[in-house]
Amino acid sequence: MSATYEKPAIVLASTSPSRRALLANAGLVFTAKKPDVDERAVEAPYLKTGATPAFLAALLSREKALAVSARAENAFVIGGDQVMEFEGRPYSKPESREEARDHLKRLSGKSHSLISAFAIARDGEIVFEAAETARLTMRTLGEAAIDRYLALLPDEVLFSSGVYQLEGPGVQLFSKIEGDFFTILGLPMLTLLKALRKLGAIDE
Repeated sequence: MSATYEKPAIVLASTSPSRRALLANAGLVFTAKKPDVDERAVEAPYLKTGATPAFLAALLSREKALAVSARAENAFVIGGDQVMEFEGRPYSKPESREEARDHLKRLSGKSHSLISAFAIARDGEIVFEAAETARLTMRTLGEAAIDRYLALLPDEVLFSSGVYQLEGPGVQLFSKIEGDFFTILGLPMLTLLKALRKLGAIDE
């Protein structure tokens, strides 16, 4: 009797509930491990040199995947990151409710982009990486509308890059959305699944 081949494990280098949900809902069998990467320290030297949001998203995805790959022998490790781009520059997450209000005032009536990148590592090497971009246009928001919206938000949304989740009340903020929904949620699932099939991590 021939031995049964077992596919290498899939590990998500993230404890993000939304990314875990995306993989689980797609029917993937995986474990999740915290990458223990200081994102601000990793990106700091590149921010000083004017690194693009796309570069930062790819950089952080690779760092997360490699950090977990070092302690997940033979596994396919998925690292992901999303960076918001506004007026050509990376847009940081708010650190207070007042900053969140200021963010929404600046974004009101304008367009911004979400760049979602991922990298797959195996045994300490990146074997695949990709990124996709979605563009969102926020409708013009008055002070009262912003206050009503902020009153609805839990902290996990309040301190996200754009101060919204499209699967919640955040969808009311927008007049136009261009791009893949999974990219907006933080992980380009169609591209990721195609890569996992190509690598032999999941069945064709």
